[in-house]
Amino acid sequence: MDPIKKALWCIESRFAAPLSLDEIAEVSGVSRFHLVRAFGVATGRPVMRYVRERRLTEAARQLANGAPDILSVALDWGYGSHEAFTRAFREQFGLTPEELRARRDLSSLTLVEPLPMNAMSSSPLAEPRLVTGKPLLIAGFGGHFSVENTAGIPLLWQKMIPHFGHIPGQIGHVAFGVSHNCDEHGAFDYIAGVEVSSFSELPEEFARLRVPEQNYALFEYDGHITGIKKAFEFIWRDWLPRSGREPALGPTLERMDERFDGKTGNGVVEIWLALKG
Repeated sequence: MDPIKKALWCIESRFAAPLSLDEIAEVSGVSRFHLVRAFGVATGRPVMRYVRERRLTEAARQLANGAPDILSVALDWGYGSHEAFTRAFREQFGLTPEELRARRDLSSLTLVEPLPMNAMSSSPLAEPRLVTGKPLLIAGFGGHFSVENTAGIPLLWQKMIPHFGHIPGQIGHVAFGVSHNCDEHGAFDYIAGVEVSSFSELPEEFARLRVPEQNYALFEYDGHITGIKKAFEFIWRDWLPRSGREPALGPTLERMDERFDGKTGNGVVEIWLALKG
């Protein structure tokens, strides 16, 4: 059932041949969107970047062993020209294929080895409630992130705290973290904010997002906020495939009410996962 194990098996058994995101998703038994989110949460990297990094790692081994023809190596690993291969190789390793072949030494390179096809640990979450969420207007501070780098999200919350309770049009005292605009490269936008009645009186520096009425699976995570990654991994990697439901392209909400203590980072965080149908 685990789509990540299926995806890793597919990649490791076929990455020497042409391989698309659609093919990996089909083998994994989930949609492209589901695979991108699940793989990113579980591994911290986008699916196709992992494929590229694995190909370039094997190309580096061939070059360090003295491969006589760099263009042939490039073609073997899916690059249509010497220039495209060199550009990608330099981006990953910080040197050209020619330089590595001359050195014949991999010790200074950070190679990307196969990720382990680990089974899921026991479920950290109870079964969700299925609910219909009302339309929301969310205002706060936002940024653009990737599955590889989410370090700036806590800074958004630090920036938000002095404004909490004083935002024009704020409704209630519930905080929302909203992930949206997720793409297949693992990038997404995130807003740390609150619900407001209108955007009309907001200061210019505030990010704004309209969340439509949507069906959700509502999970409750209870623990320290630093452990919430495991909760998302369980949702995408275990619960969704087992449930037979499909994720929608809508925003994912993290809802924090009086049960969450922002000072200590402990408490209940509701995770609202948008569903199709």
